[in-house]
Amino acid sequence: MIDHVRDLASVRDATDRLLTAAAELNNDSTAEPSRLPGWTRGHVLAHLARNADALVNVLAGRPMYVSAEARDADIERDAPRALAEQLADVRQSAERFQDEAARPADWSRTVELRNGVTDSASRVPFRRWVEVELHHVDLGIGYELEDLPEEFAQREIAFLAARFSGHKEVPPTRITDGTHAWSTGRAGEPEVTVSGPAPDVVGWLAGRRDGAALKTEGGLLPALPPL
Repeated sequence: MIDHVRDLASVRDATDRLLTAAAELNNDSTAEPSRLPGWTRGHVLAHLARNADALVNVLAGRPMYVSAEARDADIERDAPRALAEQLADVRQSAERFQDEAARPADWSRTVELRNGVTDSASRVPFRRWVEVELHHVDLGIGYELEDLPEEFAQREIAFLAARFSGHKEVPPTRITDGTHAWSTGRAGEPEVTVSGPAPDVVGWLAGRRDGAALKTEGGLLPALPPL
C-alpha cells in the first residue's frame, strides 16, 4: 500500500539534501554540463523547479504542462539563471508542491500526467521523489546511485520493471539484486536473468548506466526503450 504522507516526507528530505549539495556550486559550475546529454546543471535545476509546479497542476486537476513545447521552453528560459535564483526557485516550487499535497483530497483518485499517462494520486509523491533523487545524481556533484536510500532504490526498480512490463521490444526478463526479484518485458517464461547490485540495476533501468556491471544469464542484456 502506498503511503503518500511518508513519501512526501521523503521528498522533503531528498530536496533538502539536493539543495544543500547544490549550494556548494557557483554560477560558473551551474553553467557546466550535467550528466544528461545537452543539459547543463542549470537545465537540471530548472527542470526540477518546473516539474514541482507541474505536479501541483496534476494534483489540482489541471493539465501537467500547457504543451511539450512550453515545457521545454520554460526549462531553456530558466537554465541560464544565477545559482542563487536557481536554488530559490527549486526551494519555493518544492514548498508549493508540499502545500498542494497537504490539502484534503481523495488520494485514491486517478490523475493524468504527461502524454496521457494516468496514475493514482497517491503515487504522485513517489514520482516527485524519483525526480529529486535521480536528478541529484544527474547534477554530477558527488551524489551517486550508490548513495540512494535503500528503500527508494528497491521501489524504483519495482516501478521501472512495471513500466517495461508487457513491452513488446523487451524479452521476458527476471531482474534480481540478490535479495529481491522482479519480472519485466513481454509475457512469458523469463528468457534472460539480469542480476547485480541495486544501484547498477537502477542505473540500467533508468538509463543512467549501460548495464556493463550487471550479470546476464540466458541471453544478452536487453536493450531498453527510452523512458
